[in-house]
Amino acid sequence: MTDSVKQSDSATPSGLPLHTYWLPIPPATSVPRFTMSRVVPDTAVEAEACANCGKEGNDDSVKLKNCTACFLVKYCSVDCQKAHRKKHKKACKERVAELKDEKLYGQGHERPLEDFCPICTLPIALPMESNSGFMVCCTTKVCAGCGLAAHKRGMLGKCPFCRTPSRDIMKSTLAMVQKRMKANDPQAFRFLASTHYFGTYGSAKDVPRAIELWREAAKLGSLEAHLMLGDQYMRGEAVAKDEAKAVEYWEVAAMQGHVESRHNLGIYESNNRNNERAVRHLMISAKMGYKESLDTIKEMFADGHALKQQYAEALAGYQIAVEETKSPDRDEYRQGNFKKSVY
Repeated sequence: MTDSVKQSDSATPSGLPLHTYWLPIPPATSVPRFTMSRVVPDTAVEAEACANCGKEGNDDSVKLKNCTACFLVKYCSVDCQKAHRKKHKKACKERVAELKDEKLYGQGHERPLEDFCPICTLPIALPMESNSGFMVCCTTKVCAGCGLAAHKRGMLGKCPFCRTPSRDIMKSTLAMVQKRMKANDPQAFRFLASTHYFGTYGSAKDVPRAIELWREAAKLGSLEAHLMLGDQYMRGEAVAKDEAKAVEYWEVAAMQGHVESRHNLGIYESNNRNNERAVRHLMISAKMGYKESLDTIKEMFADGHALKQQYAEALAGYQIAVEETKSPDRDEYRQGNFKKSVY
C-alpha cells in the first residue's frame, strides 16, 4: 500500500507531440469543487406532528415544514425548530452523513461523456493519456484507434475529428485555445492550465496561474480540473494544504464518474485506515477499468483488509470494462509501432 495518492511519473504533459496535429493529453493527477445538492430520500420519515410541541399538521392552521438537513422531523415554526435543536442535533448529523454516503457511493458508476471517443463512440482505455490524443483545434479527445484509422485513410495532415489542417494548428495552438476559452469551453481552460503548470507549448511555468485556470475550468464542468485542484490542495502546492478541500473536489468529480478521482478517494481512505470505505471506492473505479484500483484491492486482500469476494467481484467488473474499450483499430495500434505515424 502506498503512503500517498500515486502521482504520474511524467515530468511533462506526455512530452512534445510526435506529429503536428496530435497534442498528447497532459497527465491528470488531481481534482474539483462544486456544491452538492441535497436530495430528499424516499426513506425519509414522514412526521405528522411538530417534533417540539406536538402540534399536528392536519388542518390549514398548522403547516409543518421538514428539517431541510435530514428530513427526519417536521416543525410548525422556526421557534420550535430552535428549541428542539439540542435534542435533534445528533440524529440529524448522523442522517446527513448517511445521505451524503448514499450519494457518494451510489453515483458515478458510469464514465462521463468526455471519456468516450467522439468518432467510434467507445470509452477510451485507461489511462487515457496513453490511449488518446487531445485535439486542440476542437478540444476533443480522439482515441488512438481512430487516429490510426484516419492515418490509414490518408488523413495524416488533418484533425481526425474536425479536419483542421495540422499546419494551422501548430502555427496557432495557443490562439486556438484562447478562442475556445472565449466560448467558455472547459477543456480549453484545462489545457491552458496544464501548459502553465508544466511550462509547455510556449506558456511560462506559472503554478498560481494554472490553479486559477483550473478553477475556471472546474466551474464550467471539467472533471479533470477538479482532479487537478484536489491534488494541489492535498499536496499544498501553491495553495495552503487542505485535505478536506481536496477530498471535496475528488468527491464531486467521483460522483460524476471520474475514475481517477474515485481511485484517489480510495487511497486517501486507505491511508487513514478506513479500509471499508477505501474498498467501496476502489471497487467502483476498478469496475470502470482502472487497473491501479484493482491492484490496490489485491494488495488489501493480501494484507487482510479486503475480502476474497470483493477482489473477485472487482476483477470480473474490471475485465468487462476493459473489454468494452476494445476495437480492431485499437488492437492494431497496440500491437504495432504506429506512434510516429499516428501522432
